[in-house]
Amino acid sequence: MPRDPRYDILFEPVKLGPVTAPNRFYQVPHCNGMGYAYPSSMAEMRGVKAEGGWGVVCTEEVEISHTSELAGYIEGRLWDDADIPILAKMVEKVHAHGALAGIEPAHLGMGAANNYSREVPMGPSARPVDMPEPIQARAMDKADIRAFRKMHVDAARRSKAAGFDVVYLYAGHDMTTLMHFLSRRRNDRMDEYGGSLENRVRLLRECLEDTKDAIGDTCCVAVRLAVDELMGSDGISCEAEGRDIIEMLAEIPDLWDVNVSTWEEDSKPSRFSEESFQTDYTSFVKSVTTKPVVGVGRFTSPDTMVSLIKSGKLDLIGAARPSIADPFLPKKVEEGRIEDIRECIGCNICVTADFIHVPLRCTQNPTMGEEWRKGWHPERIAPRHAEESVLIVGAGPAGLEAARALGQRGYEVTLAEGGNTVGGRVAVESQLPGLSAWRRVADYREYQISQMANVGVYLDSRLTADQVLEFGADHVVLATGAKWATSGIGRSHGYPIPAEAGARVMSPDEIMAGAAPEGPVVIFDDEHYYMAGALAEKLRVAGHEVSYVTPASDVSHWTHNTMEQGFIQARLMELGVQIIPLHTLTRIGADHVTLSCIYTGAQRDLAAGTVIPVTMREAQDELYQALIAREDAPASLMRIGDCLAPGTIAMAVYAGHRYARELGEPPAQGVPFRRELPELAKD
Repeated sequence: MPRDPRYDILFEPVKLGPVTAPNRFYQVPHCNGMGYAYPSSMAEMRGVKAEGGWGVVCTEEVEISHTSELAGYIEGRLWDDADIPILAKMVEKVHAHGALAGIEPAHLGMGAANNYSREVPMGPSARPVDMPEPIQARAMDKADIRAFRKMHVDAARRSKAAGFDVVYLYAGHDMTTLMHFLSRRRNDRMDEYGGSLENRVRLLRECLEDTKDAIGDTCCVAVRLAVDELMGSDGISCEAEGRDIIEMLAEIPDLWDVNVSTWEEDSKPSRFSEESFQTDYTSFVKSVTTKPVVGVGRFTSPDTMVSLIKSGKLDLIGAARPSIADPFLPKKVEEGRIEDIRECIGCNICVTADFIHVPLRCTQNPTMGEEWRKGWHPERIAPRHAEESVLIVGAGPAGLEAARALGQRGYEVTLAEGGNTVGGRVAVESQLPGLSAWRRVADYREYQISQMANVGVYLDSRLTADQVLEFGADHVVLATGAKWATSGIGRSHGYPIPAEAGARVMSPDEIMAGAAPEGPVVIFDDEHYYMAGALAEKLRVAGHEVSYVTPASDVSHWTHNTMEQGFIQARLMELGVQIIPLHTLTRIGADHVTLSCIYTGAQRDLAAGTVIPVTMREAQDELYQALIAREDAPASLMRIGDCLAPGTIAMAVYAGHRYARELGEPPAQGVPFRRELPELAKD
């Protein structure tokens, strides 16, 4: 289909100093868990985005010196010339598709502990480092500042040598030395680099001018700045110092990349923010500079993008998470295929890669991170190996993705769902407070399947083993999901939690289905992801008295990895949920529970009319067990997703995609993906 003319503005070129972006789609710097450790994976992933139409494709933050490094986080590195070939490989992949390549050199100062280099961290003033380490940063003296300026010049020249078109000065997210100098909280110096805002801006101005002098004739020099720290007068704000900084430096950089601080706020999950949520803070920038401006806000709607351009709020549409969910988003807009966009759901599973130090993952895009090591492409898949049929039982995230990908390959697919709607757990969980965007996981796949004549979907079709065998499919895939257990067995309990006669125990599934608890509600969270917090919010808003008990130190503890834990705990506290951390549930009575301190074992009772254990889920594999017990069991029978082992929605989607990719392929011998191995030193 031809491109809708109303989107033409998104495909206009934009001049960025001495270079020109081919369109307004701009993949801003974002971490990916690959960096210096998995450079081929990183380069291929960025190259795929360029192929997908992003006009500018940037790195993650790239450390410019061993004096400021984040081990064991896996970022980029440009410590010396030895790092240039790794980054040049990414540039080559990006340039192959006509896009510009951008790099974000970073000195993290008191944001890094230097656990690998063992160098003493440094910053504008003496402070403890931000990392959870018993380490302090020393205050930089004038010699350190001169060395710091040279680090940026050296990094800029190395970036140019690697072929980059856009080179950043990174003063954002409250995690770099340049921003620390800007901050009154971080900078209490009494010399020309502290005190007044003009003095605090001095180092950024000097580094900016140094970089322009070094490479500005051939490379765009960009500044990434957090224009609002969301702290009012205690920090930088768009109404005061954020605006003043832009005004002081307005015409020096070739490009302004603006956002809010911190990273938790900048990459706020959809549960706590809407699309374009940062625009209120960043829209002023274009009024005080003639230079192009890029901003972010989890943009997935082309109409929103056009509105931002036409209203004069942005020149380029910045994206990190939406470019991960759909690397081909620009191409789909250009080709008139808006309905084919895999919209980001804002779950922040992608962010977890940085915190748990693994290659990038995505709930919507199961190929993310697999482009090089498995050769998976987000839009292309091998055709079927034979004219065969596949029966998939269960239309949750695993079954839907398997059906979609198998249908794309050309197999005859039948998808049987026992309920009256597709989506499985996604359809149910998206009804919880703040999770409506998660419904996109099902919506995207349901639409794609609806366009395939070779895929049939049958609702209200709960199959028995006899019916599966009568169907006669060449391959049978069971994606029948999982249900929450009520026994209490989980991380803290290897045996069921004792319950007295008359005790009322309900599962999260019952609550999500609309059942009402009685009396004071106690939610026991031994899973530590989003479910317990979402249920507590739902029930408290409905007027129930809710206590949240967990062996962890805070609520939804694993969501520190998705950067939403603080938002969840604040929400529950504001609603009046009683939070009892560091305790486990040892007994459930008819009108109370007994809690035990995880350290001392001290016990106390808590009133409870209903107990909701959020501890583990049990695979619903009865159909599988019935089939394998038969002598005439299907020769090709497999469980996938939660039916095999309950996990995240991202894991279920990945499982469905993997099954579809591997059907008909010879079994892998040994490790089923390519690895990047370190090279031994010669001495």
